[in-house]
Amino acid sequence: MTAFAVVLAVAGGIAGAIQAALMGKFGERVGTLEAFATLLTALISATLLLVARQSLAGYAAAARQPPWLWSAAAMGAIIILGITFAAPRIGTTATIGIITAGNLAVAAVVDRLGLFGLEKIPLRWERVLGIALLAAGAAFTLKR
Repeated sequence: MTAFAVVLAVAGGIAGAIQAALMGKFGERVGTLEAFATLLTALISATLLLVARQSLAGYAAAARQPPWLWSAAAMGAIIILGITFAAPRIGTTATIGIITAGNLAVAAVVDRLGLFGLEKIPLRWERVLGIALLAAGAAFTLKR
């Protein structure tokens, strides 16, 4: 399972970078808010749910979850809006670099504090150094 999780994380990283470039171009063509509000994502998700589970019951199960869990959807919306707006202005590399640095920094806090019921993972110097280097790298990508 760990290897599969790594493969999915790598695939997510690849997809995220490609998504930033494509959403940036889409936003340039139709407008940032229009690209952000696309219904296609919902249709793809429903199709995947039907193929994988042969049912849309997952939506009902999701509706019964605590409201704070639904903030994950808002986080996804912020990411899409951010990449759609930022990529054509600062470039895909800088956009993904900054998002990745922010992801890693916040993830370290989540791990350290065990937020959202997750296991607490200590914040060691190696993690701090990695985050600092990634943040510096993200800053360098802003130079054209």
